[in-house]
Amino acid sequence: MMLSVRFAVLLLITVGAAASASDRATMLVVEGEGANYWPGWRGPSHQGYVKGSGYPDKWSETDNVQWRVSVPGAGNSSPIVWSNRLFLTTSKAGGSEVSLLSYRLEDGEMLWETVIPQQGVEHVHPKNGHASATPVTDGERVYASFGTHGLVAFDFDGKIVWHARLPKLDNYHGSAGSPVLYQNTVIIYQDHQQQSFVAAFDRVTGERVWRTERDARTGWGTPVIIRAGERDELIVSSQHKITGYDPKTGKELWGVTGNKFEVIPTPVVGHDLVFASSGRAGPTIAIRPGGNGDVTETHVAWQSPKGAPFVPSGILVDSQLYTLNDMQAIVTSFDATSGKILFQGRLGTAPKEGFSASPVTVDGKIFFTNDDGETFVLAAGPEFELLHVNRLGAKTLASPALVNGRWYFRTASELICIGG
Repeated sequence: MMLSVRFAVLLLITVGAAASASDRATMLVVEGEGANYWPGWRGPSHQGYVKGSGYPDKWSETDNVQWRVSVPGAGNSSPIVWSNRLFLTTSKAGGSEVSLLSYRLEDGEMLWETVIPQQGVEHVHPKNGHASATPVTDGERVYASFGTHGLVAFDFDGKIVWHARLPKLDNYHGSAGSPVLYQNTVIIYQDHQQQSFVAAFDRVTGERVWRTERDARTGWGTPVIIRAGERDELIVSSQHKITGYDPKTGKELWGVTGNKFEVIPTPVVGHDLVFASSGRAGPTIAIRPGGNGDVTETHVAWQSPKGAPFVPSGILVDSQLYTLNDMQAIVTSFDATSGKILFQGRLGTAPKEGFSASPVTVDGKIFFTNDDGETFVLAAGPEFELLHVNRLGAKTLASPALVNGRWYFRTASELICIGG
């Protein structure tokens, strides 16, 4: 009888350990050559981490500026970098023309501009604009979402390789979510007033691989792809709900309710948790992935009651999750595993919706850039320590790209390269 009890206890421990291992979550990051560059939204880590050193942490309109060039048109998409090329989307004439631009990295010389065929002019919020989605590249092609005008693949010489048309999108602020790469597909989701969806397209041909309808009607976020135990999961954080999908088939795996109405921030991943921030000062929710069905009652590790970002994504540094309430310019640091608030601090004045760029971290510092081009440099750690503030003197809504000791900022009218 004693042997039976011991066996039962051992079995429970073994099963518990296996269940715990199956729920472990890590971000699927860019590997190989692409890990050296900034190939898509939030870089190769997909969450604003910068490897290496030698990046200046101080600059101004003139100090540490390596070059600056004018950018035709307007847009809030971030620059991406592969090898000696920088790519950027833009729009002209009130959205009647949208295009992809390519620049030479060392001096900012524009190499080409390719305008895409489009259908009408999408209605957008003035702050959003017609070129808000950041492109992504695999080193062979550049994939860019132009909202209602479709998903387009370009080669590095600017030739359109394929153009996947989409039904007309009807989102009252326009489109914004960026595409992500997974195996041989390009994945994007579009939540709007007609028929929302998440879909995957073949990287080589542009043919649709799968499409899954969604219930949400409002959202402008970018998905992330994680490894949860033995399976991969595509995470979409949007209106009222965070959802996990199978990125190979589009099948919905699990869902957690609790988000607010308008959601933009991209989830971040670490400590075996997915952290999703809800729009307009709603909650931040820490989720254990790997579940099935509605897991709101079983897989939420912790959540904050309110104060989450409306636009900027969070960032995870060591054991701390940092989020920025852009309604009040207040940064909050949480203990990532427990949700305990470690500190809060104000970054400058408190204009409503005054931050749009998502933060980055390098060399033990965290950089938050507001819409006026002011970058607040915080020391990563358990206490609020504002080291200094850098000022570009230009409206800056796009997140920066960082490669080989240089920063690449897109302002309202320029590309600026910052280097030591």
